[in-house]
Amino acid sequence: MYSEEDLNSAVAAGALSAEAAASFRAHMTKQRELPRGSEENFRLINSFNDIFVAIGIVILLLAMGAVGQALASAVVDVPRPDWSSLPPSQAEEQAWRDTWELRQALQFCFAGALVAAAAWPLAEFFTRRRRMALPSILLLLAFVGGTFFTIFGLGQAILLDGNDRIGALLISAATLVAAGGAYVHWRRFMVPITVAAGTAAIAGTAISLILAALGPDSLSQEVVLPLVFVTGLGVFAFAMRWDMSDPERVTRQSDVAFWLHLLAAPMIAHPVFALIGVTDNDGVGIVGAIGVLAVYVAFGLVALAIDRRALLVSALAYVLFALTFLFREFGAVELNFALTALVIGSALLSLSAFWQPIRRAVVMALPANLRAKLPATEDPVIPNAARPA
Repeated sequence: MYSEEDLNSAVAAGALSAEAAASFRAHMTKQRELPRGSEENFRLINSFNDIFVAIGIVILLLAMGAVGQALASAVVDVPRPDWSSLPPSQAEEQAWRDTWELRQALQFCFAGALVAAAAWPLAEFFTRRRRMALPSILLLLAFVGGTFFTIFGLGQAILLDGNDRIGALLISAATLVAAGGAYVHWRRFMVPITVAAGTAAIAGTAISLILAALGPDSLSQEVVLPLVFVTGLGVFAFAMRWDMSDPERVTRQSDVAFWLHLLAAPMIAHPVFALIGVTDNDGVGIVGAIGVLAVYVAFGLVALAIDRRALLVSALAYVLFALTFLFREFGAVELNFALTALVIGSALLSLSAFWQPIRRAVVMALPANLRAKLPATEDPVIPNAARPA
């Protein structure tokens, strides 16, 4: 399996002419009866060797994390207290709790540091030299996550008696450093998911700083969900910026936008459906269920316009819940799950089969200046389609 990036690399190296690459893309478009941009190509594995290497990477990184935790336990010993005969004094109990929290913080710090330190040289070989997709994604996540836990654990060890506001500031600092780590990783390895990882870290930093400014009383669904929603809209706008830089979707920018859309979709969908009441214990209600379906239709129109399916996938679980509730309310108790699966499955398959004509109708209804920034509804004939990433 060869990606657009591989084709561009072959053209840049002179192994393939730009005309041949363009002809190949046109041939595949004709074979699949779908413009190449609508396929949302992203490479997860090249061969089974990717899975084999990924398993080895996961095992090795788990081992590095376990070694880090063992080192922290050796540095800070927390003996099991024997308080069976006499109850502990308040000072003894507090001292034991502080020691236990210090060990836990150092476990985060040491494990994260060793995981991040192991992920970088592995990426030098499997990402930079071998260009293996799935191992590259795992190593990127390990490096950024390890960086976060290193700073978070170090901060916890220094600020053992911190309050909730200090805790939020600590998370902000850790996510900001993790975002910096993602930027350094991107400059070195250019893995498309890296931009989404760094963006997620920056979003976490912004939300944590706002919660720290509002105080401990702000840790409620009514405050957090709107922040997540607004941040999700920002991530979506950032994704669209990458998308618009490559409307033909033949370079790395399109891959970056793909992962950013996957990040933005749940950040937008979950707060919206939570506001409708899908996540409440009391149930969604008939009006709420109809509202869920209406919102999903709106998400579908946006997905068709921008030619991305992430919003539809992220909101799918809520629609399944709402339809199940509606069928149950209207008497189809025994068949509610079967009817829900039938309706959703048929709708998704029909949408996939007729994606292009439906999308063409949606896009043509938009203003001309907006249509010009979106992927074309038909593959344009471009003599030199293979542009450098």
